[in-house]
Amino acid sequence: MFDLTGKVAVVSGASSGLGKQMAEAFAGQGANLVILARRIERLEEFAEELRGKYGVKVLPVKCDVTSSDDINAAAEAAEKEYGQVDILLNCAGAAKNNGVLAMTDEEWDFTIAADETSVFKMTRAFANIMKKNHYGRIINIASMYGLVGNTQLFSTAYHASKGAVVNFTRAVAAELATEGITCNAICPGYFETELTKEILDTPDFQAFAKANVPMQRYGKPGELNAAAVFLASDEARYVTGVILPVDGGFTCV
Repeated sequence: MFDLTGKVAVVSGASSGLGKQMAEAFAGQGANLVILARRIERLEEFAEELRGKYGVKVLPVKCDVTSSDDINAAAEAAEKEYGQVDILLNCAGAAKNNGVLAMTDEEWDFTIAADETSVFKMTRAFANIMKKNHYGRIINIASMYGLVGNTQLFSTAYHASKGAVVNFTRAVAAELATEGITCNAICPGYFETELTKEILDTPDFQAFAKANVPMQRYGKPGELNAAAVFLASDEARYVTGVILPVDGGFTCV
């Protein structure tokens, strides 16, 4: 089960963090890849690593997911290289955190563009390729913060953007169901990446996790991969519009 051999997976935010982890998970299941990020040098290094380790084809493309021109160029390059796109993982994002009373227009606009509008633009570009083959798996990386508020870090725009991704996912799932395209979202909880590990390993966060996360810990590298591989697979053909928290139980209490 969950064999992705012969499939073409596009992954944004693939130069680091969760995007990089899930791109490697797809490669491990046999998928050929189009990896997108702004840091082309890191993408090229990662592409060489994946080719050598898994024997798959990998196309690295420099892409700013807030730019329609970059996204459309990436979609054109992917179709030219492979002739198809089967899987789209929308993982790229960024945020400027602040509370609603102090947030500036610039902080709000930046976060909405990076975390919400980018998902729309990527989906529009790559779903039009999927439609040609009447097949596609779109997976949006939202957040548990798209489902709940929080009292630890004021991040109003991030909550709003991820909540929008959640319902965007449902709308796209309904719209594209007859095109052979599914659309689902994963809502990660606190996960270890190179950017978050230093914060997550502090005594303050450890105490917070023990009090608020039923599993009393943060997610480790690779613990998001199974959800992504499942939703990308043929076996998930009847699964669409699903919002899947992977958060150690944070949103169940």
